[in-house]
Amino acid sequence: MSKRPGAAEDHSTDVLIAEDEESFVDALVVGLGHEGFNVHVARDGNEALRLFEQVDPDVVLLDQMLPGGISGLDVCRSIRATSSVPIIMVTAKGTEIDTVVALEVGADDYVTKPFRLRELVARMRAVSRRSPHDSKSGDSVPEEGEDDQLVSGDVTVDPVQRRVFVRGGEVKLRRKEFDLLRLLVENAGRVLTRDVLIDRVWGSDYIGDTKTLDVHIKRLRSQIEEDPSEPRLITTVRGVGYRFADLRE
Repeated sequence: MSKRPGAAEDHSTDVLIAEDEESFVDALVVGLGHEGFNVHVARDGNEALRLFEQVDPDVVLLDQMLPGGISGLDVCRSIRATSSVPIIMVTAKGTEIDTVVALEVGADDYVTKPFRLRELVARMRAVSRRSPHDSKSGDSVPEEGEDDQLVSGDVTVDPVQRRVFVRGGEVKLRRKEFDLLRLLVENAGRVLTRDVLIDRVWGSDYIGDTKTLDVHIKRLRSQIEEDPSEPRLITTVRGVGYRFADLRE
């Protein structure tokens, strides 16, 4: 573990790095230490899960390929089962399928090796701002005026309890999926551009690409549509964005 005494902005930010490439780890420990992060390093998936429980980090960096039989994707799935802590997946492959898989298992963002430390730090700070440390339980403090349920057809969104019901049954959504669905239902009947959706759900400082949005829309459709291949609720407006059907009475 590396800690920089007296660091100002991120002195209380703990980052867990799961990475087995020694030279890469050394560079991250030094670079992130200089940026004020408290760095904790795991060399394999088992150690990553143990350290996650011990450290309770504010952000997690996961190499997609880890030794020891538990991959970074496996670690991501395990963490996501109990926590909404921000996770950034690090991949050396960078193909579309690799990034899509990383997002589908619950990563908030991804970076491809090699990358610049400045870009990584910007992404870490961005996901940390969008996901305060006290939101790891998966619950957000409701804002004033959030007490009304949102209903459109067979879909009911409860902003306070962060629960979603579709055709009478509860659907379990991840944090970003819930935020995205809520925004769409709040604006049922209106087309929301891709830029607006990303800005409102991921933040104006998001510097990734739009595949993140597409993956979340795909996951939402698989959860709420009767036939995800022929979506009726969340429709695509080509070249613009997405629209939630206005089924309000």
